Amino acid sequence: MASVILRAGDRVAVPWKNGGGLTREVAVHPPGSDLSGFDWRVSVAEVLSAGPFSAFAGVDRQLAVLAGRLLLAVEGFETVSLSPDSAPVHFAADARTYAQPVDGPVTDLNVMTRRGRFSARLAHCSVRRSRRLALRAETTLIVALSELTLHSKGLDSKLSMLDAVRLEGAAQCEIRAPAAGVAGAGQGASFYLAEIHALRSAETRPP
Repeated sequence: MASVILRAGDRVAVPWKNGGGLTREVAVHPPGSDLSGFDWRVSVAEVLSAGPFSAFAGVDRQLAVLAGRLLLAVEGFETVSLSPDSAPVHFAADARTYAQPVDGPVTDLNVMTRRGRFSARLAHCSVRRSRRLALRAETTLIVALSELTLHSKGLDSKLSMLDAVRLEGAAQCEIRAPAAGVAGAGQGASFYLAEIHALRSAETRPP
């Protein structure tokens, strides 16, 4: 799998057990893994009401708010207020965590990695006209926050809000903002870049 487009419209919404939100899986490894067996997982969630997050033993989590405002309380840390302008937060997914949306539902992006096996870097990126990326991670996911076009070897595709592209291994990639005459032109484009790395223990563990 060199690269694959992951359309937002193809994702299935899974209600939370506590009824406080919905999660849509963007990508998971190994493919088909359930919530107890993944090595890494990227998802988009809608937080509809205040309540605790599910705990994931032995997992690290990064979270970025895409829409709305969220008060996040993680055990051992002060409560933080997160919005689309906030940097992603990184915390243990097995720590007690409580989330409260402010003035309406919140949409967030989650990257979870199995501790000791994988690590991830999540970064918000913007582009005025075009931007070239030299990708080095084992797996890279690009999640669009606006209309944009992505060009890589064997791939030239237009992405809409929350569409994603998964790329494997080293690659050159160009992100282009909407061209003149297209809706959104002149405003640039933005996206989240999730780089996922296998740690040495994961690379060498027996099959």
